[in-house]
Amino acid sequence: MTGVIELAEVSVVRDQQTILDSVSMTIEEDERWVVLGPNGAGKTTLLQVLGAQIHPTTGVAGLLGEVLGTVDVFELRPRIGFTSAAVAERIPRSERVRDVVVTASYAVVGRWREEYDALDHERARRLMAELGVARLADRTFGTLSEGERKRVQIARALMTDPELLLLDEPAAGLDLGGREDLVGTLALLAADIDAPAIVLVSHHVEEIPPGFTHVLMLRGGAMVECGPIETSLTESALSETFGMPLLLEHADGRWHARRRVPAHRGR
Repeated sequence: MTGVIELAEVSVVRDQQTILDSVSMTIEEDERWVVLGPNGAGKTTLLQVLGAQIHPTTGVAGLLGEVLGTVDVFELRPRIGFTSAAVAERIPRSERVRDVVVTASYAVVGRWREEYDALDHERARRLMAELGVARLADRTFGTLSEGERKRVQIARALMTDPELLLLDEPAAGLDLGGREDLVGTLALLAADIDAPAIVLVSHHVEEIPPGFTHVLMLRGGAMVECGPIETSLTESALSETFGMPLLLEHADGRWHARRRVPAHRGR
């Protein structure tokens, strides 16, 4: 296997505040990772490092065979698919869905005067079909439901055939039905042997799709646990990550967590 990501003691410090603290991990090309942690844990900052959006303050970040700080990030970024609320905000609400997807070929947001060939349009159509949004091709982005927008963004992120796919809280803002639809879509993507390595950031274990193989848990910017999901996602590690006693259940390929309520002693 090829190491898609290799982080060695990576830290990010801003205004004398340590946001990410000595994170080390390796992600192989066939792995699907979830990053869990509360607000302020450093999850989004980690994703920005993995997406070549920012450089670490200290440590070494190896991405796709290159080292941040020694490579032109504008050549590296097109090899990485990225979905986030910030990216979604840049998409014009009047843009047709088919154009939202195909414009990723030029790494632009908003169709202007670019010329796309038949292969670009065919790939966009195939990705929209695979993500279940083909019927929305002529709709404008602003008329879509939140769940539909999430799937369109993933199709766009896959347009350049990336070697790494980063998903920053893709289920945020979705209702129960929308979340379950998205989890099912991501489970299919995780099972696709041609899909790139995936890193998904979430606050909730319920959002982990079946087929995800590894977990990283962060608290206060530091690693709590990191490794295969079957052995690393435990009640003790999850409780430490979120700072409260939690019960963790795993059934039918899905995870569920809730607060552990102390048993009341009888008089």
